[in-house]
Amino acid sequence: MGYWYRCARRRLPERGKVTIAACIIAHNEEADLPATLSALAWVDELVVVDCESSDRTAEIAGKHTRKVFKRPNLSNLNVNKNYSFRQATSDWVLCLDADEIVSEALAREIRARAVPGSSEDGFFLKRKNSWFGRTLMHGGHFPDRQLRLFQRERGKFPERNVHERLQVQGKVGTLEEPLDHYPYRSVSEYVRKMQFYTSFEAERRVARGERFSAGGFLLELAGAKVRLLRRYLFKGGFLDGWQGFAAAYLDFLGRMVVQFKMRDLEGEKR
Repeated sequence: MGYWYRCARRRLPERGKVTIAACIIAHNEEADLPATLSALAWVDELVVVDCESSDRTAEIAGKHTRKVFKRPNLSNLNVNKNYSFRQATSDWVLCLDADEIVSEALAREIRARAVPGSSEDGFFLKRKNSWFGRTLMHGGHFPDRQLRLFQRERGKFPERNVHERLQVQGKVGTLEEPLDHYPYRSVSEYVRKMQFYTSFEAERRVARGERFSAGGFLLELAGAKVRLLRRYLFKGGFLDGWQGFAAAYLDFLGRMVVQFKMRDLEGEKR
């Protein structure tokens, strides 16, 4: 924390009248959370929502902020993200995941753009994703534009599914400095997260009336194959080495797992 704190205090511009809150939800993130929080010494307010962690997540968060809240670990993560926004009192909200790190350059740009009288109500951030130790710059992985910075009263998630986009009322711009994202440091971490996301997606589809069928499976398979080829070959995923192939193939695999889990859910109801 010391290094980032000194950098933030020494180099960032004066805050003026605008305040910025960083809002994070976390579940068993003791490995990633320290670096993420240490890089946020420059914000005016830090909100962390601990979602039933069984590790030291809450303890680590408590060393950086008094605003640590306990919530159930809901399948739809965006419900708790909206909750975190409501706990903030600052003018602007920066929505982050526990495995994302704001560089000093990005922090400076945020301070420069989130100013009194800004013509924008929100900003997309260009996210850089690191898979298994390598930052993916091809295959459609960069720039991974994410709407993460917004005037507090102007943005929220619809709370319909886990992969939905944040919605902001008003004009939205784009920042140039990237947001560093470290979602999959190991294959085992990928498998753990894939288990969560595929279960949620399968449950969501079944709940809205979709059913597993041979025809539906073949359509999903064809679409997943096209997506794999497009990302790996036509968008240059092969330029990112074996990690580029892993990203394309595991995305394909995840879509197939959703289909099989839908079939399992239907079997449980019979």
